[in-house]
Amino acid sequence: QVQLVESGGGLVQAGGSLTLSCAASVSGSSNILRLNPMGWYRQVPGKQREQVAIITSGGTTNYLDSVKGRFTISRDNAKSSVYLQMDSLKPEDTAVYYCATRAMTAQGRFDYWGQGTQVTVSS
Repeated sequence: QVQLVESGGGLVQAGGSLTLSCAASVSGSSNILRLNPMGWYRQVPGKQREQVAIITSGGTTNYLDSVKGRFTISRDNAKSSVYLQMDSLKPEDTAVYYCATRAMTAQGRFDYWGQGTQVTVSS
């Protein structure tokens, strides 16, 4: 079992910055081989959840077009943590942000999600 705990959301003015953090913890006797990839998604009420940024254990990244050049994803493999530095925030970035990962085990692949953290950007 993998638990993801996010932190760092909040209220910020347009043009400001926030950093989201997500720490993964493994419980039980699950044989987690690796967490790959790790990433961030966001969702606005009434809309589908969208992938914001993901990063592999090797450091390969992929970003949503609308956040390229403004957001930076990074991870600390030793701490099983992933971060999202968000700069030049816009009101349209307002959403609940979720941390997610895919756990590779001997029994197969399992996706896990955090509880979400609200990011609100005021104009």
